[in-house]
Amino acid sequence: MWAGRFAKELNSKVNDFNSSIGVDGVMFEEDVTGSIAHATMLAECGIIAKSDAQDIIAELNSILLDIKSGALEIDPNAEDIHMFIEGELTKRLPEAGKKLHTARSRNDQVAVDTRLYVRKKIGSLKSKLWNLISTIYELAEKNTDTVMPGYTHLQRAQPITFSHHLLAYSAMFMRDYDRLVDAEKRLNVSPLGSCALAGTTYPINRQMTAELLGFSGVSFNSIDGVSDRDFCVEIGASIALIMTHLSRFSEEIILWCSWEFKFIELDDAYATGSSIMPQKKNPDIAELVRGKTGRTYGNLITLLTMLKGIPLAYNKDMQEDKEAIFDSIDTAELCLEIFAPMLQTMTVNKENMAKAGEKGFINATDCADYLTKKGMPFRSAYKVSGSLVGYAIQQGKTLNELTLTEFKNFSDMFENDIYEAIDLSVCLNKRTSEGAPSKTAVEKQLEIVKAFLESNK
Repeated sequence: MWAGRFAKELNSKVNDFNSSIGVDGVMFEEDVTGSIAHATMLAECGIIAKSDAQDIIAELNSILLDIKSGALEIDPNAEDIHMFIEGELTKRLPEAGKKLHTARSRNDQVAVDTRLYVRKKIGSLKSKLWNLISTIYELAEKNTDTVMPGYTHLQRAQPITFSHHLLAYSAMFMRDYDRLVDAEKRLNVSPLGSCALAGTTYPINRQMTAELLGFSGVSFNSIDGVSDRDFCVEIGASIALIMTHLSRFSEEIILWCSWEFKFIELDDAYATGSSIMPQKKNPDIAELVRGKTGRTYGNLITLLTMLKGIPLAYNKDMQEDKEAIFDSIDTAELCLEIFAPMLQTMTVNKENMAKAGEKGFINATDCADYLTKKGMPFRSAYKVSGSLVGYAIQQGKTLNELTLTEFKNFSDMFENDIYEAIDLSVCLNKRTSEGAPSKTAVEKQLEIVKAFLESNK
C-alpha cells in the first residue's frame, strides 16, 4: 500500500504485530456497506464516473456474498479487513477498483466501520436486555404473594415479596437499556469524509454518505471525526454496568440455590454436577456470569488507558479499541442470552422463603412501630422491641410465638392486637408507600415495567 515511499518489505514479525484482521475481520459487512455509500457519493458528486461506481458497487456486493457463502476466505495474513477487501476489489477490477479510495483515508474508513458495527451490536444488546426484563416481569407477576425476607448486610431485615425483590433488578436493567439508547445517539454520527484528519480538496458530500448509512449527522470537526473513540468508552461503561447488575443477580442466585437458603432450584439444563461428588448441583452458569464481569471491567480500563495519553489525531494505539469493545459486547450478549432462560426455568421454593421470614425477626421494626403508634417515642419503642428479640432468641421462639404476658413484661402498652400487627403478611401489606413491597405498591411497579416493555418493543 505504501510501496512508493518505502524501499523494503515490512519485516514478517512486524507485519504480524501490526495486523488486526483477527479482530476487525468481523466488520467485513460494514466495510462493504461503507464503501458502497462512499462510491455512490463519489459518482453523484462527479468525482468518479458513474459507470466505475456501478462496477465497484456490483463487485463489492459480489465480494460480500462470497465471504458470507464461504467462497471467499478472509486472508489471515492481510493487515486488516479494509485492505483485504480493497485488495480483493482491485484484483477483480484492476483499474476502477483503485478509484474507490479517492477522498478517503483508512482513518475515517476504520472509524465509520467501527461505528456501524457497534451500532448494530447495540441493537442486539437492547433486544436481549428487553427479553431479560420481560422474563423478570413475568416471574415477578407470578410472585406478588411470595413472602421472603429482605436483607441488609446479608442479614434478615424486613418482610418483602419475591416480586418486589425481582423488580429491583428490572429497575437496574431498564436503566441499562436507557443508557444504551442514549449512547447510541452520540455514536450515530458519521466520520466519513474526515479523511486522514484534514478533510479533502475533492467536492464531496458528507451529508449524503451519512444519510445512506443511516447516521443522524456528521462529525463537525475532521480531527475529532477520526480520533473520537468516546462512543467505545461510553458503550464499554454501559456494558460494564449491565454486567455489574448481572453479577449481583448471579451472586443472589448462587446463594439462593444453596442448601443454606434453598429459596430456588435451578433447572437441570442450567446447572452442572461434580466429577467426584454425586450429590452436587452447581450453579455454574451464574458463577461464569459473575466471573466474566471482570473481563468487561478490564476492557473498559483498556479503552480509557489507550486514549488518555495520545495526541490528536489518529495513532496506532487506537487499533486496540476494537478488541476491547468487541469482547465486551460479545461477553454481554452471551451472558444476557443465557440468563433469561435460566430464570424462566428455575423453581421458586415459596415455603422456604416464608419460613426464613418467620425465623428472622423481620417484623421487629413493626413491633416498634406498634408501640410508637400507641404513644411511645420511637427510640424507646426500638429498645423494647430489641429487648423482646433478645428474649425470644433465648427462649427459642419467634416474636409471634411469645405470649401476651411475655410481651407485657416489656411494656404494658401491648394488647392482643400485637399479633396482627406483627403478622408478616400484615407487616408487608401495610408498606404502601411508593416503591414499597405491599401488593398494591408492587402492582404499580409492575405497571411501570409493563409500560416500559410496551414502549420499547
